Amino acid sequence: MEIEKKIEAILFWKGEPIARKKLSEILKVEETEINKGVEKLKENLKDRGIVLLEKEKPARNASSIADAGGEIMLGTAPELSDLIENLQKEELNKELSKASLETLSIVLYKNGVSRAEIDYIRGVNSSFTLRALSVRGLVEKITDPKDNRRFIYKPSFELISFMGIKSVEELPGYAEVINSIDVAAKNLEEEVKSNQD
Repeated sequence: MEIEKKIEAILFWKGEPIARKKLSEILKVEETEINKGVEKLKENLKDRGIVLLEKEKPARNASSIADAGGEIMLGTAPELSDLIENLQKEELNKELSKASLETLSIVLYKNGVSRAEIDYIRGVNSSFTLRALSVRGLVEKITDPKDNRRFIYKPSFELISFMGIKSVEELPGYAEVINSIDVAAKNLEEEVKSNQD
């Protein structure tokens, strides 16, 4: 299978920026091959509703963006921004879905959780749900202080103030819910291990 298809699939699944170096590790190929695949993917996406976005990462000896090893992600074409903006406004007026409420609860009670942890607890990919919650201003994505290569999600200040609480510890049944989340994550981890054996 062509490398650009694999890159596109990873970017779609990830739903957030990823470094070329990381793609190289995931696909077990040289970065030069990733760079070629990225260029081919850019070409394939021309005149489409999806574009390849690049976040430049300065490098001292880099002769191009590709050499700089910046992060890349899929995004919507700029000419469709009005359409997407209208859809977002419509989405903001809707009630939260079950998936959104589950994800928001995890973010609230954990008060700092990675997408991988959320996915692990829920058992499904939460990229789009987290994006929708971010658009609504309910969660915020910050760089993990323990590892600046990943992000963690926290409840936004607006959400906390809207709920009328000073800290997440004031959430109903906080200790009990945190314990239940930890038990569920532990059980899932054990189940995954036993299935691998």
